[in-house]
Amino acid sequence: MKQLIKGAVLASISIGLGDYVLLKVGAPLGAFLFALGLYGVCLLGANLFTGKCGFILENKKWLDLGIILLVNMVAGWMIGWAFSMADPAIHDAAVIKFNSWDLSLGFFLRSIFCGMIMYIAVKCYKMGSIWGVFIGVPLFILAGFQHSIANVITAGAAVNWSWTIPLCAIGNFIGSIIIAWLASAGAPNAATPRKKTKRARN
Repeated sequence: MKQLIKGAVLASISIGLGDYVLLKVGAPLGAFLFALGLYGVCLLGANLFTGKCGFILENKKWLDLGIILLVNMVAGWMIGWAFSMADPAIHDAAVIKFNSWDLSLGFFLRSIFCGMIMYIAVKCYKMGSIWGVFIGVPLFILAGFQHSIANVITAGAAVNWSWTIPLCAIGNFIGSIIIAWLASAGAPNAATPRKKTKRARN
């Protein structure tokens, strides 16, 4: 349990650093630099909710996933708040982004699409390729898709809270599950790496 929580805090910090850069410099540069956040999560074996969702079909660790989500949310908000205290410009950028969210079907669908990309990105890493991470992250940011943990960090930086965040988490989960299920049902051989690399084994 202790390691699970530590890994979830580590993931929140890694994604938080990516979100800080995105809020600081904006797109498109910030979108590409944000990818380092997810790469750090994968490389360090950290526990990120959006990176774990689709794999629940394989490991069935529902309680662990719930704990990871809770820790990501709490730690993410606190990290965002710390960012806003460190740099007022981060707070101002976060407020603008925060105010763009709404409880709409469009927002929910954009959360689902983000979950799809996240599963593909992490699966690529597990298969031994970093390209899913460094292409997938800029893709979902530039497309305007919604990432629940990045959003909770932004909410912390805005020193606010929105019910769009749990809605986004549900969408991320659904999107990941859809791709994971389709991959396992329609292309069973895709789950087997062609070549194990040192990075993939770790």
